Amino acid sequence: MESKMAITASEVNKLRQQTGAGMMDCKKALEEANGDFEQAIDFLRKKGQKVAANRQDRDAKEGLVIARVSADAKHGSLVVVNCETDFVAINADFVAFANTISQISIDKKPASIEAFNTLPYNNDVTVSDKFIEQIGKIGEKIQLSYYQTVTAANVVAYNHPGNKLACIVGFTKPVSEEVAKNIAMQVAAMAPVAVDKDDVDTKTLEREMDIAREQARAEGKPEEMIEKIAQGKLNKFYKESTLLNQEFIKDNKMDIRKYLQSIDKDLTVTAFKRYQLS
Repeated sequence: MESKMAITASEVNKLRQQTGAGMMDCKKALEEANGDFEQAIDFLRKKGQKVAANRQDRDAKEGLVIARVSADAKHGSLVVVNCETDFVAINADFVAFANTISQISIDKKPASIEAFNTLPYNNDVTVSDKFIEQIGKIGEKIQLSYYQTVTAANVVAYNHPGNKLACIVGFTKPVSEEVAKNIAMQVAAMAPVAVDKDDVDTKTLEREMDIAREQARAEGKPEEMIEKIAQGKLNKFYKESTLLNQEFIKDNKMDIRKYLQSIDKDLTVTAFKRYQLS
């Protein structure tokens, strides 16, 4: 039977520095690979794949939400990297990993999560492989669960302290830091479902109208009044749930549309993305 070569502590430490895996895992990987670092890394990655497969049924509801914009402020991304526990979410290595994923989204502008996963994380592993590696290292299910972008004349980002809530907002033209903060905070605090009335999807409108009709009937309203009442409730929904029609949280005498027009008559919001960990 072929004996395994002796592995030195410095070799174990070198592999540990490269991969972040545990000391004993690194020692075993090097022994299995007869000291070959590339094979040892592959061994650890396979271990990660095994850990990943074993944890598919686990809920990964903790993690970090990160909003970021490009240097020219014309492109923004919102990514969510999930894990299972808050203990991992606040770990410095996990935070650094999530921020690297966020930066890749800005640098490479992938079209989807699927495309994102095939991108290079560094010179020798893909984003997907790096996630598997992290699962093997940390022992928790970790995944890129959400990725959205906004491209506009000016894009701003807001990251709420703790990185459980973040948003990106696109404008028709460059805005001051104050305006950027005011609108981003509005989106973060008031959670609009769309920019304007016409942007609300049909399914949401139908659901709101159905709820309004049932409420009116439950209140004993005459059937011939149901549609009119439902329409009134829908108008209230628009005011509460579409960004440009919401009351400005800093001045409830005006809505967001009027606030933006008070800055510049041609200024408006083109798009936004918001995510909050539940």
